[in-house]
Amino acid sequence: MAFQKAVKGTALIGGGAIATVFGLSQFSQYRNKHGAFVHVQAAEAVTVPIKNHFPTREQQILALQTTSEFDVLVIGGGATGCGCALDAVTRGLKTALLERDDFSSGTSSRSTKLIHGGVRYLQKAIMKLDFEQYKMVKEALEERANLLEIAPHLSAPLPIMLPVYKWWQLPYYWLGIKLYDLVAGSQCLKSSYVLSKSRALELFPMLRKDKLVGAIVYYDGQHNDARMNLAIALTAARYGAATANYAEVLCLLKTTDPASGKERVCGVRCRDVLTGQEFDVKAKCVINATGPFTDSVRKMDDQEVPNICQPSAGVHIVMPGYYSPDNMGLLDPATSDGRVIFFLPWEKMTIAGTTDSPTDVTSHPIPTEEDINFILNEVRNYLSVDVEVRRGDVLAAWSGIRPLVTDPNSKDTQSISRNHVVTISDSGLVTIAGGKWTTYRAMAQDTIDAAVQAHNLKAGSSKTIGLQLQGAEDWSPTLYIRLVQDYGLESEVAQHLASTYGDKAFEVAKIAKVTGKRWPIVGKRLVSEFPYIEAEVVYGVKEYARTAVDMVSRRTRLAFLNVQAAEEALPRIVDIMGKELNWSEQKKKEELEAAKKFLYYEMGYKVKSDQLTDSSEISLAPSDIERYKKRFHMFDKDKKGFITILDVQRVLESISVQIAENTLHDILNEVDLNKNGQVELNEFLQLMSAIQKGHVSGSRLAVLMKTAEENLHQRVVIPVDRSGGGL
Repeated sequence: MAFQKAVKGTALIGGGAIATVFGLSQFSQYRNKHGAFVHVQAAEAVTVPIKNHFPTREQQILALQTTSEFDVLVIGGGATGCGCALDAVTRGLKTALLERDDFSSGTSSRSTKLIHGGVRYLQKAIMKLDFEQYKMVKEALEERANLLEIAPHLSAPLPIMLPVYKWWQLPYYWLGIKLYDLVAGSQCLKSSYVLSKSRALELFPMLRKDKLVGAIVYYDGQHNDARMNLAIALTAARYGAATANYAEVLCLLKTTDPASGKERVCGVRCRDVLTGQEFDVKAKCVINATGPFTDSVRKMDDQEVPNICQPSAGVHIVMPGYYSPDNMGLLDPATSDGRVIFFLPWEKMTIAGTTDSPTDVTSHPIPTEEDINFILNEVRNYLSVDVEVRRGDVLAAWSGIRPLVTDPNSKDTQSISRNHVVTISDSGLVTIAGGKWTTYRAMAQDTIDAAVQAHNLKAGSSKTIGLQLQGAEDWSPTLYIRLVQDYGLESEVAQHLASTYGDKAFEVAKIAKVTGKRWPIVGKRLVSEFPYIEAEVVYGVKEYARTAVDMVSRRTRLAFLNVQAAEEALPRIVDIMGKELNWSEQKKKEELEAAKKFLYYEMGYKVKSDQLTDSSEISLAPSDIERYKKRFHMFDKDKKGFITILDVQRVLESISVQIAENTLHDILNEVDLNKNGQVELNEFLQLMSAIQKGHVSGSRLAVLMKTAEENLHQRVVIPVDRSGGGL
């Protein structure tokens, strides 16, 4: 009753705000509908033919080398750059795109995985009466609806719960979320609603109960960001864009305009990173869509130009799926330092993030222990005391750099709008900077509109509204059933393939190898606990993957889900890629080492090793030390002070258990700090101490030794699979 009165009171007080926003929303919807008459069903107006298959990378490089002049050349293969290429090519412009690394290798693969308008930006728009912020939210909500429509296999609506712990906050947040629905208008995914305390705990049982008043649930979108980025790139390639990853721009080419006498950008000098070959690519218009590296390309044009981007680092962590419900996210609207934290289910795991702090621009951002612990502490504030939030449950961690547009009056990056700007230099270089993942299509449209006008290109209006991306055309929610029935794939694998490749999943299934088992008939997994199969590596090479890092992080998402599982899959991935790309043994070794380095520094593996080092403090009770010593000496019969693979094998044989030697090697290597091929007593005690403190979890050696001790005189199977423990 108190809540209902509070809501009614707030509704009356906020009536003016609602009316204002409603009026703006209706005007915006009218304008959008009126604009839609200009390009009704824009996708249907595309006259450029689409190919059934995209060209090989070698064919794309050849096209870049042999085409006399492109209309548009895009630098940058992130979401915005690929969006620009798709927008340009579907207008009939001869289009090229160059990416010095892999598609989506930067910020676009390291997001929160949300397709959203930005609840907090709407709050700022209302509080500060900022019409620009309002327009940005409105545009993002329109783009959210479009993205969910054009790639339904890669995206879906996600309910997000906002728990409330003070009575006065319920009507306050309710009003804000209802305004969010109102701004979305007819494109609102589902109407938000209020939950009682008991209902909130029923839907999110791991939520902290103490002082919980109730909760509000609203809807936004979620997607597989790297695969979405790749789908945009592949769609552009199928429409005829010459797109190439691992093609680095070395410098801009310029020519003197005979009419004005001014220098004009007319192309780039680039290098094929894989072969070292250098060549020129000429274009009437060059577009700089390089995200955090925007200013470095601008300085290729003019060394004196001031910076327009202020990079901000955002760290995310991945935890086991049991930390969140399967289909319900959580929003912490006000963290201890005023930031916003999302806690979201994704790929059967749980993502938590993000931080927001100034950073230097780098191609290899590294998550810090400070940021990881900040996120963990915020998660602890919202989860039940019954749920022990352990540092060791962090399965992966990464940092992404947001290319925020600098506001000279801003004091910190948090007050900078994520809105985008399009600038054109005196020499004709078009730059798109800022923005957010959700609005990539609108950003691309604005960029190509500006390019067409500035360079007098012959092209019509944008055709990308409603234009389906790679894999969307014949996808349906039940497509995975056909994969199971027609090919004999596991249901989980079939669902994964359908949600990753859409209607192209059949192409992956066709090349899946027979397992030799009764079931599944085809589809050998790369690692047991994830649905990724070996055939995806073969298909990933066709999708322009050229390094083991491409495969483990962006064609599959293993590195973002569990770095230990990713490391385990690497040897097989390298072997398969080696056969497809004719790698030498030396090249395979280099790829393996490069991928391990990527996992170690950029995906949080380093912070795992920092939790268990030679100098780790052993803080165990005397009784625990004696108990663990006894367990250790059960394996170290000779009192050597260390155990080896032979010691473990001897104990296992005594209880009639056999484990492959290479598996045992991996198990011991996880704990062998000084990498001398043996686990010393001190290392074992450090491990058990770290486990007790929650810094390490899922240690296979600890589980194996405990199980062997308990069942020394019983013949039972000892599990050696990872238990879901992490970094």
